[in-house]
Amino acid sequence: MTDKLHLNTSLVHSNYSAPPNFGGLQPPVQHASTVIFDNVAAMRSRSWEDKSSYTYGLHGTPTSFTLEARLAEIEQGAYCLLAPSGLAAIAMVDFALLQSGDDVLLPDNVYNPNRELGDWLTRSFGLTARYYDPLVGAGIAELIQPNTRLIWTEAPGSVTMEVPDIPAICAAAHAKGVLVAIDNTWSAGIAFPAFEHGVDIIMQALTKYQSGGSDVLMGAIITRDQALNARLQAAHMRLGFGVGMDDVYLVLRNLSSLKLRFDAHDRSARKVAAWLQTRPEISKMLHPALPGCPGHELWQRDFSGAGGLFSVMFNPRYTEAQTDRFVDTLKLFKIGFSWGGAHSLCVPYRIRQMRQNWPYEGTLVRFNIGLEDADDLIADIEQAFSVLDT
Repeated sequence: MTDKLHLNTSLVHSNYSAPPNFGGLQPPVQHASTVIFDNVAAMRSRSWEDKSSYTYGLHGTPTSFTLEARLAEIEQGAYCLLAPSGLAAIAMVDFALLQSGDDVLLPDNVYNPNRELGDWLTRSFGLTARYYDPLVGAGIAELIQPNTRLIWTEAPGSVTMEVPDIPAICAAAHAKGVLVAIDNTWSAGIAFPAFEHGVDIIMQALTKYQSGGSDVLMGAIITRDQALNARLQAAHMRLGFGVGMDDVYLVLRNLSSLKLRFDAHDRSARKVAAWLQTRPEISKMLHPALPGCPGHELWQRDFSGAGGLFSVMFNPRYTEAQTDRFVDTLKLFKIGFSWGGAHSLCVPYRIRQMRQNWPYEGTLVRFNIGLEDADDLIADIEQAFSVLDT
């Protein structure tokens, strides 16, 4: 090319290159769909499966590689793959490890989109998805069939809050050559060291505490085993699960305050839950850190924190219409799904449509305790209680 380029060409090609060695506390945001190579030999020598180099934006840039490495460190894992949402991460595991004729076990308190995915796999892909009592523990061995390939766990259930015996489930599964995956979102990956308790695959919905702002959708799959990661990586590529680098940056930016925020949610949630436990309007507390919650002793044994999410059962004398009015009357609590953000949330559930053998009467309401002052949240709940009998 000549030194003097026409305007249209100079708008695309520039001789300027920024000076190297810029230092900042946050990693740079490096966008790319197309990755450029120095020469043909470099292009042909690279593989999308090898994360020591870059091939195409779908497989990552330095920004996403940095987040993957940091998430793996937090969970004490070796490999991490990002997905567009927590549900996408769950689907990646299923499609990587299951095929027609296989069987997967899911806890009856599983995240409902995971249940719907399991039902879809059963209807349309020739698999079987079966559901087990989340408190089954070592008894899960009796449910494992010769074609069982994967057991999903959730610790605790994100609506009904039962805490499973993960070490017992993993021991029974591994004795029969079955892999165990966990949805570890409730503990933010910092209050429950899942790999230490025997789990093979960790799923995190980064939408929650890691993001912290209620404005990002993202999921992650973390493993320790190289061969297992290769299977997951192949599904990640074939499903086309890319993520946007601006969203990656938002998660990266908030990781440094993750533990501080999680602990703040935890303190406030325990204070609000302890107050609710004294109220006649509430017949059952479903907070793993409180005695009486199914699996509380397992939470004491295995967990170091509880975060901001818990549920309650209202006194059975209140109808659904009355508890709906209670939720509508809350001012600081907004009605919305998810958790881990600064804003407190509240959602009523028709739990008997979700659980066939639910043992408690009354309406289940789930609270996400945000970063507001706990006394203000208690006052908000108290004023909403006043409409229950109207």
